[in-house]
Amino acid sequence: MAVQKGGTGKTTLAASLAVAAAETGESVVAFDLDPQGSLAGWGALRRKNGIVVDRIQAWEIGQLPEILDGASESGATIALVDTAGTATGATPALSAADLVLVPVRPSRLDLVAARPTLQTLVGLGMRSRLALVLNQCPPPPSARTEAYAAQLRALGVLAEPGIVQRVDHQDAVAAGLGVTEYAPLGQAAGEIRALWDWIATKMSA
Repeated sequence: MAVQKGGTGKTTLAASLAVAAAETGESVVAFDLDPQGSLAGWGALRRKNGIVVDRIQAWEIGQLPEILDGASESGATIALVDTAGTATGATPALSAADLVLVPVRPSRLDLVAARPTLQTLVGLGMRSRLALVLNQCPPPPSARTEAYAAQLRALGVLAEPGIVQRVDHQDAVAAGLGVTEYAPLGQAAGEIRALWDWIATKMSA
């Protein structure tokens, strides 16, 4: 998870995707590289087992490939890495990824702010290993969301579906849960499950 902009819902999305992956049978470890420690704070609130959340300090980021190898040797099948809203020191995390998900809201300002992240990824030779997900979208139908989705789909960089801004996301994170745990039959949970299915298919390819 990477984008050089705050407020895009990156950590909230990361938490629920980690849970969705675990619910499909993956052994999930989540690493929080953000100095704010929001994902680690969510992990500390959890009362359910199944997901290990570890905070990586700035001086440890250069050792991330070795940390990931260690997690794999310990049985993890998915490592989800939540990076900071800045490019500082993120290269080891980005270059080690099978897929980098870039959350953006459906607005020109967010897409412009994502350009440095995308340029960094392309410079690392990761054009085929990145995807933008439209997050915090207004409820459908939304002509603006559909217009941005069509543009990104045409470029082959759209992760689907987009995630609509729903209160279940905020309530789930506040309780130390993923949205599929908090409201398993809700629309937000359905969108997150579908997005995880898309991610898993993309990584398999």
